[in-house]
Amino acid sequence: MAGPWAALPGTLAAELRKEQRSTAAEVIRQIRQHVPEFSRPLDGNFGYGIQRGVETALAEFADLVEGGAAPAAERGEDRWRVYWVLGRGEFAEGRSLDALQAAYRLGARVAWRRYARAARRAGMGADQVVLLAEAVFAHIDEISAVSVRGYAEAQADKAGALGRRRHHLLGRIVSGSDPSALEQAALAAGWTLPETVACVALGPPAERDRTHRRLPPAVLADLDGPDPYLLVPDPATAFGDLAFAGALDVRGAVVGPTVPLAMAADSLRWARTLLARLERPAGIVRCEERLPELLLLGDQPLVRLFTDRRLRPLDDLTPKQATRLATTLLVWLQSHRGSAPEVADQLALHPQTVRQRLRRIEELFGSALDDPDARFELEVALRFRLLGPGPGVSEARPPAMP
Repeated sequence: MAGPWAALPGTLAAELRKEQRSTAAEVIRQIRQHVPEFSRPLDGNFGYGIQRGVETALAEFADLVEGGAAPAAERGEDRWRVYWVLGRGEFAEGRSLDALQAAYRLGARVAWRRYARAARRAGMGADQVVLLAEAVFAHIDEISAVSVRGYAEAQADKAGALGRRRHHLLGRIVSGSDPSALEQAALAAGWTLPETVACVALGPPAERDRTHRRLPPAVLADLDGPDPYLLVPDPATAFGDLAFAGALDVRGAVVGPTVPLAMAADSLRWARTLLARLERPAGIVRCEERLPELLLLGDQPLVRLFTDRRLRPLDDLTPKQATRLATTLLVWLQSHRGSAPEVADQLALHPQTVRQRLRRIEELFGSALDDPDARFELEVALRFRLLGPGPGVSEARPPAMP
């Protein structure tokens, strides 16, 4: 689809070119006078970019009028590069696009006034002069769109480079790089090394997962690996961010203990250990609240062997019976061999039900219940058995641990 310039007389182009140099000078002068960001001396790359941008725009418009050229989408990209570069330059200067957009609008008004005089000299009627105004501002909209694209691509390039540097830093932290290497990587990533951190092992992405959109700026993340995780500096503050905590709650996450930065790998290992045991966490699970379980999971084959031997009296029962008795025995041990009503209160059962279970436990375990060492071993074994889903382990949730 042709632009509005296609309906203008091609002879107008010659009139526009006669004033092209003086129009460019006036546009630049007005921009420097009325747009503060462009008031500095026109030297170096800055001056070259502004001068070339204005001259190219004026020459381009005359060419369009003369040839009735197609819209920007159908024209070659090379002639638009100057505006793309201007957009990237604004990002490099640390500015928004507001100043450049203001300069474009001002330049279009100045050019329009000059073009209107040229149109009258060429004998154009009022209707054609109106069409000329439409063509001028359609052209400046095209130029502005190219600069916006350049600005956005510069943003994306920086974000991508910064993301790669932060991902590299995260790998160095959890692999235990020496402090000097960490300092260099942190400097390159624009990240301040904290005193303490907590690593977060993430569950599978939820439907319409928004974790990546809710990360606080200081959080380092590996969301695309087979075992996604986060490294969170200043965990107390970070988890106070309701949007961040909410995203993790929806996805499911295990938060490792808060540790010195040099122990980040340990925090991640503990979080992953508990995550593997839970299969898929419900909400946010904190390792700080389950440290005894982590201790038991440190050498699972050994603890499983120990558990199988100590809890052998339960082997002949059905899984459901074994779980009931195991849960009751653990609460009894944790309550310092409390009475049936005390245990019943913690399990929300009738005292008579608990008495029956305790009698059955005494039949199965006998004198071991009177031996302090045996009771300690039983409690360890029961805690492990009731941790949660795992190979050959009941899915019953353990009672609260002191």
